[in-house]
Amino acid sequence: MLRRSHYALRVFVAGLGLATLLLAASGQDDTAKRGRKYKTPPPTARIEVTIVRDTNGKPIENAAVVFHPMVGEKDEGNMELKTNEDGKTVIDVLPLGDTVRLQVIAHGFQTYGEDYKIDKSEMAIDIRMKRPGEQYSIYKSHDSAASGSKPADTAPAKTAPPAATPAKPADSTAPQPNPPQNN
Repeated sequence: MLRRSHYALRVFVAGLGLATLLLAASGQDDTAKRGRKYKTPPPTARIEVTIVRDTNGKPIENAAVVFHPMVGEKDEGNMELKTNEDGKTVIDVLPLGDTVRLQVIAHGFQTYGEDYKIDKSEMAIDIRMKRPGEQYSIYKSHDSAASGSKPADTAPAKTAPPAATPAKPADSTAPQPNPPQNN
């Protein structure tokens, strides 16, 4: 009886080995093993972003490069990477054909933002970061900026009410506060 069970076991193992060998020889792909609901991921693009200073072209280390995948006008989350010492970062998980909003944030520089259509499998994006400019003011005339003259203050002059006089005479050794100035 013991021989019979060993013989049956050997036949089963040999049959299993033969079936495995036949499957491997037939060249079935991975999708049959994964199940019927498996979908292959879309092809992706490799995007290399280089961040440099606008003034001298030197790389900016540790700048935050944020990718916002866009579906229509809707932001579908974000992925943030940091630049290395060469000012470069690489991402390779964005699908071809998508639109991505690229945002770059670096300390001491203006924030950069632009939309890119991913239409190639290899893309290189070079960004030159600028220093912050002067704040825009609605109280200044900006049409004379093109002529090179100093912008004039177009805001009406405001007069401050006279300051209340203290009850005690002011000590001459104490520092006197500066009166408020209208800009």
